[in-house]
Amino acid sequence: MKAMTLRTQLVLLQVVIVLAVVLTVGLAALWTQERQIREASQERMIAVAQSVAQLPTILEAYDDPDPSAVIQPIAELIRDASDVAYVVVTDDEGIRYSHPNPDLIGEVVSTDPSVALSGEMYVGTQTGTLGESWRVKVPVFDGDGEVMGQVSVGILESDLRADFLADMTGFLLALGAATVIGVVAATGVARMVRRRIYGLEPDEIRGLLETREATLHGIREGLVAFDDDGRVSLCNDAAARLLGLESPADAIGVAAADLLEDDLAGLLDEVRAGEAPQRLVLSGERVLVARAAPVRVHGRDVGTVVILLDRTELDRALQELAGAQSLTEGLRAQQHEFANTLHTLGGLIELGETDAAMRVIERSGDGGAITRVDAHDGIHDIELAALLLAKRARARELGVALAVTSDSYLSHGCGDGGDLVTVVGNLLDNAMDAAGRGGTVTLRIRGGDERIDIVVDDDGPGVPEDRRRDVFSLGYSTKDRGGRRGYGLTLVARIVERLGGTVEVGGSPAGGARFVVALPASGSPAPARREEALS
Repeated sequence: MKAMTLRTQLVLLQVVIVLAVVLTVGLAALWTQERQIREASQERMIAVAQSVAQLPTILEAYDDPDPSAVIQPIAELIRDASDVAYVVVTDDEGIRYSHPNPDLIGEVVSTDPSVALSGEMYVGTQTGTLGESWRVKVPVFDGDGEVMGQVSVGILESDLRADFLADMTGFLLALGAATVIGVVAATGVARMVRRRIYGLEPDEIRGLLETREATLHGIREGLVAFDDDGRVSLCNDAAARLLGLESPADAIGVAAADLLEDDLAGLLDEVRAGEAPQRLVLSGERVLVARAAPVRVHGRDVGTVVILLDRTELDRALQELAGAQSLTEGLRAQQHEFANTLHTLGGLIELGETDAAMRVIERSGDGGAITRVDAHDGIHDIELAALLLAKRARARELGVALAVTSDSYLSHGCGDGGDLVTVVGNLLDNAMDAAGRGGTVTLRIRGGDERIDIVVDDDGPGVPEDRRRDVFSLGYSTKDRGGRRGYGLTLVARIVERLGGTVEVGGSPAGGARFVVALPASGSPAPARREEALS
């Protein structure tokens, strides 16, 4: 059997609610209406009975030989005027002086008159000669305050029911109209709800949610969605990992500027301006590619989605590839250089110019740029030595002289090779950019049992004293900002901070900038700051 659709369920549920409310309110209103009719009739009967019991003509008629001759016409006149069923006046023994049926005058009343004859008022329903009636009985007092009779005024229960049913007809019509309006409104609400959920059934919605959760938390790329206010509304596991969060829930409701410094906030502004930007951002020590795009539902912008890709490993691979390419170009250049040297030596020997040949040999003794970094430089860490070889080749391409001081020393395993490569590599890149063609960069690195000291000097323009605090800020650069520079030194500062070290920038004796880094050796406490290294 096919299950009911969500729309049908909503309509039926709301119809049941409407009917329950209408019936409850209707019954309560009918009960209230019946009580009001009965109470109004009671007040009218009390007023009629008391006015008759106090009427002087009625009181004087009690002394007449034939009281009914005076009382009966007055009672009937009052009965017609007050619209009651009867007005019965009796003596202190219950003998009738008036009655709608004149044949019953002079007979004892059919109901118990003891309550009224005792001086109290009676209100209740009793069955008499005219049928069941809602009646009031009041005592009639003489001049001395003694009870000399009673006045009974009543309205037939059938008349009360007729009045109630007459009012109920209009009321039931109003309830029926309210029910119809409620059903129509329920149908409209069900249609609106179904439209809001794009016509999907609960099973389809559940399936979509399960698929979305599995997709979002299963992909390796980070995905962060922002609402119109720039706050996170969705974050998957990969994004939480890339942003350094314990769980995706920690990002919900966080502003873009608080989530990843000011880079994401700038991305969202560009998206609102109609652009689809992509840029590099930093998350801790990770280099991320952030690509933003607006989210539109039925042609309406509802937020922005940012996809985060981890470029850290890619950058390392590209750096290694660039180093390998640089080494290859260097080797190729050395091959041509050595070939030219051998040709020169062969010609000089054939000419018998042995002294000139010896001078060529002495001049070519270094064997090219690649052999400048070897064991005598004291760098025994394999990863760092390979980095320096690549940087040497890169410096030669840029026309920069890269020198490692003779007192540099670093044993294998003295520090974390990956962190050292990142710190030294970024410092050298920054120094070579600053020095420019024809410039000089000097590296001094000393690793002991407790600490590792790294000093990089260049003869470039240097860093103004009032800007030295800014060089480690994200995005700061003295170069052209078109390529989104300013990440290298920020990475250096963050790695040094994580390792418990220090990094300082000051003036170099060579005329440019000097960067001094102090790191703890493996298993050593953090070093103290070295202000003297900047002097």
